[in-house]
Amino acid sequence: MVAARSSCLTPPAGARSGPVSSITRFAEPRPPGPAVRGWLHRPPQPSGDGLVLAHGAGSNADAPILVAMAEAMAEAGWTVLRCDLPFRQERPTGPPHRGAGERDRAGLRNAAAALRVLASGRLVLGGHSYGGRQASMLAAEAPGLADALLLLSYPLHPPKKPREARTAHFGALRTPAVFVHGTRDGFGTVAELDAARAGIAAPTTLVVAEGAGHDLGGGARGRARLTALAGQALAALHTLLGQPVGRP
Repeated sequence: MVAARSSCLTPPAGARSGPVSSITRFAEPRPPGPAVRGWLHRPPQPSGDGLVLAHGAGSNADAPILVAMAEAMAEAGWTVLRCDLPFRQERPTGPPHRGAGERDRAGLRNAAAALRVLASGRLVLGGHSYGGRQASMLAAEAPGLADALLLLSYPLHPPKKPREARTAHFGALRTPAVFVHGTRDGFGTVAELDAARAGIAAPTTLVVAEGAGHDLGGGARGRARLTALAGQALAALHTLLGQPVGRP
């Protein structure tokens, strides 16, 4: 396991001048399972690698952290799908209902299948908070579905309830994972995350965002922080997988 601390001052890895990625609305029925809906980022020079990103319990595919991550990854050659989970497709606001996780994971599985058609290389599955948790649970249930996980602000437990851990499936994970976590995240400390990821058999990397809360942004420099973290997450994936990820 590796931990890398982020100063949030460096430009995103893979950023370059020239043509920029295109962003289009994506909607595809996937009967009998949930439809796939969201935004597709097509890179100007595709590497063949793909990334599916899901949002947190109180957000949607337009969450700033997802947009920043998708833009940085697309400019580095990735095809990125940031999707609305099934619970958000069903209602525009509010958290998922209790027991919605299984259907949301089915939606993520369908999103991965849809992106496989567009990007034939490696596939990374992830998301912010609840979305990342469901992605990791899906990877534990279906080893081999994704080549790696990108988990942004993983919700280790509800705020101020450290005994209600949400990591029971970590022992079943066999998928390498990059975690991005703020030092002021109320859903778990960096130390708690270090202890939890020690139980994952696959290699993991931690990018620490100094001073960041659960949204990883915030404040006057929120956008710059998110853009820098996106670049560091890309570099962490490169190191974790041991070979080039996207275009240099």
